[in-house]
Amino acid sequence: MVNVPSPFGGSDDTFDAYDEFVPGHAPAPGQFLDGHDVLDGRRHLAVHRLARELFEARAVYDMTFGYNLARLNNDRRHPDAGYRYAVERAEAVDDDLPAPDGAAEGADGDAVRVLRAEFTPTTAFCPQSDTLTRGSLRAWNGLADRHEFDLVRVRVAPMHQRATEIDAALREAETALVETGELPEPEGGGDTSPTGDGFDDDAVPGSAGRDGSRAPF
Repeated sequence: MVNVPSPFGGSDDTFDAYDEFVPGHAPAPGQFLDGHDVLDGRRHLAVHRLARELFEARAVYDMTFGYNLARLNNDRRHPDAGYRYAVERAEAVDDDLPAPDGAAEGADGDAVRVLRAEFTPTTAFCPQSDTLTRGSLRAWNGLADRHEFDLVRVRVAPMHQRATEIDAALREAETALVETGELPEPEGGGDTSPTGDGFDDDAVPGSAGRDGSRAPF
């Protein structure tokens, strides 16, 4: 595949390095992560590196900027936007939230691990927030064999004007996943974005992805 740089992608100087966690360039953890084990530093980087792989595989792209959604965290033009993560603490989970079978332990006898991912868009009116969070939910849970979490919950930050509506739909999809083992098909059929098959030329370390960025792993 020929990589065509996006005119909205920015230069290398526009982005923090993928292997660098800059607290001042990350959204503050919101209410959805409150009371849980919020990730920062190396732990955040490890999870977000995985997010980038999954988003590339499922083509979860910010169409405004023309890059993999995970790259928004590194975009210095939007220091308050992107994803933050927390490992869920069972004692802090609302009673009415769906939980994987055997919430005390997973199928292999280990404790069930649930990841929470909260997305803060660039503006309260971001029209892609619904599509991007749904795509994120499908990428994380549809490619569950690539990570250690039994469930990944995704929500949009409450600053978005449609947060209540979007989060209700995400929770509904999450409930269907827990109850049936499958995510409901998106409206209109197909996925929320064009399907991808991993990083472009990912057999070559450090090769460019479709967004023109380079993988450091």
